[in-house]
Amino acid sequence: MPNLLRLLANAPTALETYLTVGGINARSSLNLAEREAVQITAAATHGCGFCVAGHTAVATKKAKLDGVTVAALRDLATVEDGKLNAIATFTRAVIARRGAVTDDELAAFRAAGFDDAAALEVVLGVSLATLCNFANNLGQPPLNPELEPYRWEGHSQNTTKHEAAE
Repeated sequence: MPNLLRLLANAPTALETYLTVGGINARSSLNLAEREAVQITAAATHGCGFCVAGHTAVATKKAKLDGVTVAALRDLATVEDGKLNAIATFTRAVIARRGAVTDDELAAFRAAGFDDAAALEVVLGVSLATLCNFANNLGQPPLNPELEPYRWEGHSQNTTKHEAAE
């Protein structure tokens, strides 16, 4: 059993919420790569090394994102792929502004080809990430051995980070 699930099992309603919301999130209009961009961005923003590692594994193995893209997401840096960059940028704005994004931020997200449903689905992804990120930050579970290759110790010193006040 993954260490996250063991941690969440200490509060059965938290585990149920994670599993239920995770299933709902998987049905959103965002594709797997886009959903993983939300999850990695949120986890890096929240400082959750466990979730950054876990979602890096999914993004690399299942979503087939390249190493440069994943590294940029982990570092909260600009992503070369325009749609994924729009997702990551919008995710940071949703978190920083607690959902009250500016008209310009929403317009930029729409200009990348997303609609209002996708904007709400980013909020959905952030809500899922927040539960996991905060639970892991609180409980400090050890990283599962299979995630060790994806360990994250924080942002690269060589990358410009986006500040929460952006």
